[in-house]
Amino acid sequence: MSNTFQKYNLPSALLGALAKMQYDCPTAIQDQVIPVALTGQDILGSSKTGSGKTAAFSIPVVAQLMDRPEASVLVLAPTRELAEQVAGVISSMVRGCTHLRTVLLIGGEPIGKQLMRLRTNPNIIVGTPGRVEDHLCRGSLHLHRTTFLVLDEIDRMLDMGFSIQIDKIIKRLPIERQTLMFSATLDRNIERLAGSYLRQPARINVEVSDGEPKNIEEESLYVPEAAKFQVLLEQLNQREGSIIVFVRTQVKADSISYQLQQANFKVCAIHGGLKQHQRKRVVKDFRNKHYTIIVATDVAARGLDIDHIKHVINYDFPQAAEDYTHRIGRTGRAGATGFALSMISSPQERRLWRIIHNDPVEKEVKKPFRKNTNFNRFRSRSF
Repeated sequence: MSNTFQKYNLPSALLGALAKMQYDCPTAIQDQVIPVALTGQDILGSSKTGSGKTAAFSIPVVAQLMDRPEASVLVLAPTRELAEQVAGVISSMVRGCTHLRTVLLIGGEPIGKQLMRLRTNPNIIVGTPGRVEDHLCRGSLHLHRTTFLVLDEIDRMLDMGFSIQIDKIIKRLPIERQTLMFSATLDRNIERLAGSYLRQPARINVEVSDGEPKNIEEESLYVPEAAKFQVLLEQLNQREGSIIVFVRTQVKADSISYQLQQANFKVCAIHGGLKQHQRKRVVKDFRNKHYTIIVATDVAARGLDIDHIKHVINYDFPQAAEDYTHRIGRTGRAGATGFALSMISSPQERRLWRIIHNDPVEKEVKKPFRKNTNFNRFRSRSF
């Protein structure tokens, strides 16, 4: 049988929707998750960013919802942007199925509109832990009949301090349910959580094989803090295509964005300090190429699925390996080649860079920054 979605015996309505969405062949993570999820088994899954993970859990859940009108699903995601992306994908899959109704529960949106949607008894609920817990406390959301639970990017939810909210939410769910948990990285905390929330899960970890091309080229550059902006200008002038510049704080995002605007770059900032409608506008304009550059905090590192991002520049190096993975995973998507540059300004950051890339960690001598030096030493890595 050819490698298409027809081999999974999905409902015809879902196959039609996938065709309209131009989903032709399953990705590696989809090919492993979908048949297992359709059996009802819990799953602990991990794969590189941009691998089609959202469809990997959405397709089997939607397939079962189409066959079971009484069933319902709760999908939890760490950020508003990722929750919106997931809700959009699922809505496209169920378009035309009148008995399947979706509600998006995220902060920054009018709660009155969400209350009205909840009164229609939706069977597909997508949201962030904070807003979902809020509705539970209000009594506007009831989860005692939930059939499926999806925890998307659980590692990020833990990093953002949502563990207490997640635990409270899960206590409201039936014990008899199917749970699908996904993380870009797997560590002891994730394994421990899986032991609490999952029952004999299938463990699916899709990594890039030795024979698969690695399509993100990475480089690091030691730059004193005071020289970073000048180096950024030089790098932007050398690069073509859409670019994300990551910084550590909201204030710096606004500052760098303003300075780049003054230098005649088409740029905008995105961070958690913006209202939800402002963040949606920035993402929409960047997706439509009204801007060629966005300056972002880590709020945009997860769930920002834009295929035309060519470059990621870590103006401020991330403080954890997981954040590095998700930042540079914004490029090199859908099989395209991507480039990631990290500016490193301290021995601690250099040490973390070496740990991330499995290089020997040793005492290093700082090299002075030399303006206009060509940095052509790339190393590729799977994501």
